[in-house]
Amino acid sequence: MLRSVFLAAAGSSRLERLVGAVPASRSMVRRFIAGDDADQAVTAVRALADDGLAITVDFLNPETTTAEQARAVKDEYVALLGRLKGAGLTPAAEVSLKLSAVGRRLDDKIAFEYASEICSAATEAGTAVTLDAEDHASTDSTLEILLDLRKDFPETGAVLQAHLRRTEGDCRELATAGSRVRLCKGAYSEPESVAFQDALDVDKSFVRCLNILMSGEGYPMVATHDPRLIAIAEDRARWFDRAADEYEFQFLHGVRPEEQARLAAGGNVVRVYLPYGRQWYGYLMRRFAERPANVTLLVRSLTERR
Repeated sequence: MLRSVFLAAAGSSRLERLVGAVPASRSMVRRFIAGDDADQAVTAVRALADDGLAITVDFLNPETTTAEQARAVKDEYVALLGRLKGAGLTPAAEVSLKLSAVGRRLDDKIAFEYASEICSAATEAGTAVTLDAEDHASTDSTLEILLDLRKDFPETGAVLQAHLRRTEGDCRELATAGSRVRLCKGAYSEPESVAFQDALDVDKSFVRCLNILMSGEGYPMVATHDPRLIAIAEDRARWFDRAADEYEFQFLHGVRPEEQARLAAGGNVVRVYLPYGRQWYGYLMRRFAERPANVTLLVRSLTERR
């Protein structure tokens, strides 16, 4: 029920205005978002890297409805990658990109062109790009563009969502040598015909997909805050005799920092998903939908002394 509430809230411009008008909301945002601009993002990346963590940076842009907006997002990412390289923060820092941000809903060719430019900038910076997942209707298009990008940029990563019924098959196709795959539960509201609705079914799917990725030849990126799934991932890594640099754990910025530190101290690669930008509202609502327990972190962040 909470999941549905937050997903509905994510699309409410009226609620967004109300939340944005509350002064305490800035305290909440600082907990989960690096800041409004690239300067603040680079500062946050440096702090995480100093703690021995890897990072993937996501620019939270307004909805892209024109080619000019898509070009602006592309330019932002290219400039960001240059900043990260200049600050000596690559390859520890990479970037995450939604293809809709660079025009996929307008034209796949535009999205591919701009994504290619971002991937080229990432290669120049000594790092990589991971293509974020979106709603189920975009999955085929995203994976097709991914395959085209990998012809020139084989390190480009994919994101697969365990709540989609198709994902086991996608895992089998992508669990190949050199393939980087982030596995998450999924944060979009989807119909029962294409997605599991029960939380236990999603968890079971996550484990089945995890087994495929861990037993394959690719590089699994395990994106979950669920203690049980993290423990299963640690067990599967041992079972399939994976070295510590042959997979990684991923966490959202501001969520379970103690667990991030524990895993990193144990020799694991731990990557933090670090968003920045003024379009923070929809992102936070989807994160709360994905894991309603994050609301507890929200309340704590508003009451802790700083």
